[in-house]
Amino acid sequence: MKIILTAIGTQGDIEPFLAIGKILKEEGHQVICAFSEQFREFTGSCDLDFASLGRKLYDLNDSEFGRVLMGGGTGIKKYLAFFKLAVNSTPANKEKETLLYELIQLEKPDIILYNSKTTCPIIWEKKNKGKTIFLSPFPYLHYVEEHPLLVFRRNYGAFFNKLTFKLYNIGVASATKTVQKWLHVSEKVTRKEVINIIKTRKFIYTISPVLFPKPNYWDRNIKVLGHHELKRKTDWKPENKLLKFIERNEKIVFITFGSMPNTKPEFRTKIILDILERNRIPAIINTAAGGLTKPEEFNSELIYFVSQVPYDWFFPKMYAIIHHGGSGTTHLAIKYGCATMAIPHFIDQFVWDTIISELGVGPKGIKVSRMTIKKLEPKVLELLSNKSFKEKSEKIGNQLNKEVLKDELYKTIIE
Repeated sequence: MKIILTAIGTQGDIEPFLAIGKILKEEGHQVICAFSEQFREFTGSCDLDFASLGRKLYDLNDSEFGRVLMGGGTGIKKYLAFFKLAVNSTPANKEKETLLYELIQLEKPDIILYNSKTTCPIIWEKKNKGKTIFLSPFPYLHYVEEHPLLVFRRNYGAFFNKLTFKLYNIGVASATKTVQKWLHVSEKVTRKEVINIIKTRKFIYTISPVLFPKPNYWDRNIKVLGHHELKRKTDWKPENKLLKFIERNEKIVFITFGSMPNTKPEFRTKIILDILERNRIPAIINTAAGGLTKPEEFNSELIYFVSQVPYDWFFPKMYAIIHHGGSGTTHLAIKYGCATMAIPHFIDQFVWDTIISELGVGPKGIKVSRMTIKKLEPKVLELLSNKSFKEKSEKIGNQLNKEVLKDELYKTIIE
């Protein structure tokens, strides 16, 4: 089959698609990955074909007001950033949807796998019923008792929780109507048809059922089929200096904000360094996308800085992981039996922070914009002193490592 995988977002949004793309390619299917231009090289490192959806939307998220919205703005500053992002998003979204629509028309795929930030597949589904599959590494896009839609952070009660999902459906229908106007689609999908597609389409949560069990009252078209770790070619090798650092230190903490930016990386790095150095805690800090930075002066006996490194090499050697609360990082931290704590930045990361706490693999974290030494230090000390966090993570990690869902995932996609 010819299969298009399309997603918009940060690296955490893209990795589940690449992991599944590799599975499909290994089974002999032709796989085309349609992402923002910034992921061309990353996709190539996975030996998958790439189609560009332009640069504008990713650049918008990485802009000054995008960073405020996604990485630590508060109060009026955050509301203004949201307004600016909304005003400037139309050209970016139009570029993305137009390029995707043209790709679909050109390639005539058998199947399309997509995420919440692309709309063309919904339009395509009308004439190709059952040929689109929605992938989500984020929980709560379907009603679960006592939980609202992902973007809301509190339990509003059964009636209002369900209402949040209906509002989501209405929002998707409105977005589809707008995209159809941009693309001059002749045979349009009605609002009623869009909502029916949302309810009946194949939907795969790329989440471990251990972390997010499927409720028995969900429809059969919705499945929870595990986190599939992305393996890709890399020429990365550890420096001797790094190997010696790991060898001479015990109970090392790995700290990363992944691909999440924020408005004050130097300030937040200093908070973390002050806590680590005062309490003599050895740590490896990943600067990655710039959410944390390497200062000119720091205690190199205690702290080691890295950038864009393979987590599967580091995590098995670490005692604990402090991270932004992304789906992939949360899965890997638990898979490798590390005590873990989130410093959430954006939407789904607050949900993962709650899940981490409820599983007992780490303490409840702190929102990145509210990071202070006073608030963060006791959390870090609890993460390292409470032995049950690591014990529970190791136990759940063993369950994750025993999950065999690859075949069911593959069958769900191609059948």
